[in-house]
Amino acid sequence: MKKLGLILSGLVIMAMAACSTKITSSWRAKDAPQLQRDKKIMVMALVPERSRALRSQMENFTVSEFRKRGYNAVSALQEFGPGQFMQMGEKQAIRKLQGSDVSQVLTIVMVDKGRERSYVPGYAYSPYGYYGFWPYYSRWYGTYYSPGYITYNTKYQWEGNLYDLQSGQLLYSVQSQSFDPPSTERMAVLYAQQVVKDMAKRQLLARN
Repeated sequence: MKKLGLILSGLVIMAMAACSTKITSSWRAKDAPQLQRDKKIMVMALVPERSRALRSQMENFTVSEFRKRGYNAVSALQEFGPGQFMQMGEKQAIRKLQGSDVSQVLTIVMVDKGRERSYVPGYAYSPYGYYGFWPYYSRWYGTYYSPGYITYNTKYQWEGNLYDLQSGQLLYSVQSQSFDPPSTERMAVLYAQQVVKDMAKRQLLARN
């Protein structure tokens, strides 16, 4: 029973790792100031139009993580609706954002989404070290072979960039990957937690 419990625990850990979201790299500008809680941060996710629900989730959960730390964050989708900036030039878009008192913009871009095919090799087990005829014979007789199999994993790649609207400076950039999320909502939650936590670690956010 103890051995079975260890195996099940291992499978649970593997399953959790398989559907994880992790930051692969991040960067903060040397002269980037710490964000002020009274300044408005707009979160803007750029994903295919057919994935508007995912856009909403990525923006809303990231906004929620900022607000937990006392920051004035808003969702671009909630503020302006879909496709608001598509027909605008740079100056017009920035004027519109500044007119809404936005100081910084965090863009979240789906850089890539794909399915990976991988082969999981079979497991061959042949016990040794048993003494006596029957223990030795029965263990060898029970030697088994489990054939390999093919698995398919969905991988998302994200890039987040934080810009200061007044100076146009890139303050922070973060790259991350999500593997086999059980749902887009869960992926958005994990993304928001990881990125905001990393921003705090890099001292872009004030301590609670």
